[in-house]
Amino acid sequence: MSQNIQPNIHWLTVVGIGEDGTAGLGENARQAIASAEIVFGGARHLALSANIITGEARPWPVPFDSSMRDVLAIRGKKVCVLASGDPFFHGVGVTLARLVPPNEMRTIPAPSSLSLAASRLGWTLQDIETVSLHGRPIDLIRPLLHAKARILALTSDGKAPAEIADLLSTLCFGPSRLTVLEALGGPDERVRTARADAFGLENINPLNVLAIEVESSPQARVIPLAGGRADDLFQHDGQITKREVRAVTLSALAPRQGELLWDIGAGSGSIAIEWLLAHPSLKAIAIEADPERAARIRRNAFAFGVPHLQVAEGKAPETLTGLPAPSVVFIGGGGTDEGVLDATVAALPSHGRLVANAVTLEMEALLIATQARLGGDLTRIAVSRAGAVGSMQAWRPALPVTQWSWTKP
Repeated sequence: MSQNIQPNIHWLTVVGIGEDGTAGLGENARQAIASAEIVFGGARHLALSANIITGEARPWPVPFDSSMRDVLAIRGKKVCVLASGDPFFHGVGVTLARLVPPNEMRTIPAPSSLSLAASRLGWTLQDIETVSLHGRPIDLIRPLLHAKARILALTSDGKAPAEIADLLSTLCFGPSRLTVLEALGGPDERVRTARADAFGLENINPLNVLAIEVESSPQARVIPLAGGRADDLFQHDGQITKREVRAVTLSALAPRQGELLWDIGAGSGSIAIEWLLAHPSLKAIAIEADPERAARIRRNAFAFGVPHLQVAEGKAPETLTGLPAPSVVFIGGGGTDEGVLDATVAALPSHGRLVANAVTLEMEALLIATQARLGGDLTRIAVSRAGAVGSMQAWRPALPVTQWSWTKP
């Protein structure tokens, strides 16, 4: 089938610019800036390009308007938007691409700050971890902290490197080597190095990238890559899906890119947290009626580097009203409460998935009856651990778990 493709009608050009200003731009980028009727950018970008701007220079409004009303209002004029480095790497190009069709926009990128940092360090980009901490919690770095890992982190300001050094020291990654790369590509470029546990660098340029060569001690808090992380990594009061059952449950939940999970009766939040660790595109809401447990879930989320876990404090099914529709639901607690199972079934879209675990006979009976009515799979999960019996050992069985998994037609 032929596709009707609109001709290119570029009225908007997005130009990436580095700290070397117009000297580092190619001829196409220079012409795009010079010929524009209106040039948008941050005050720093406009100052770096002032020598070739002939049209009107407009700084971004404060606070920044992510709806880009000022740009869209002059659609059809010759407009140029200035951005740092590669506009499509955590830059304004990402925002514009959601609002402007690709045939109306042309982008001329410059090297990103991470590309420049890797080139200064001699690091291969495909072999390192990258994370943006610009305007985001530094706890996002926690899942990346593995011995011998190399990390490039975009930071928010001159204080961030010291704050990250403190975090690494607290987590027993003190021997890690931190390199602060400041104002890359410009006349004020500077590269300095220090250990995390002896970090004393001062007067750090707000425009910096932090490179981390991770070294750990035996006590370091390393978050394993596989699901079913150790129970003692979580704060809990005993209300936690144990690691072996959790691993099977995550397998049944089967996370797929971009999906949203409801974790009902979340307890410690372990299911929602491991769900989020599976992929950065995933989202989760932990629903928990107990205020102390809800606070504990939030602490666990930060400790595992997933501070974006949303906690809905209240009792299901009432608290479910108004929440974004889930892709997948897990019921770990409160499933026998009136209306909970029916509400979750109703909330799921077609092809949405539901997994529920039962320890009590009452919840098991409910799942068996629901499976008889709706279909799906029932699984019995039984785990035994070796324990001391006098001077010898014997198997001590944990409470068996009945699991129902179902996909909505």
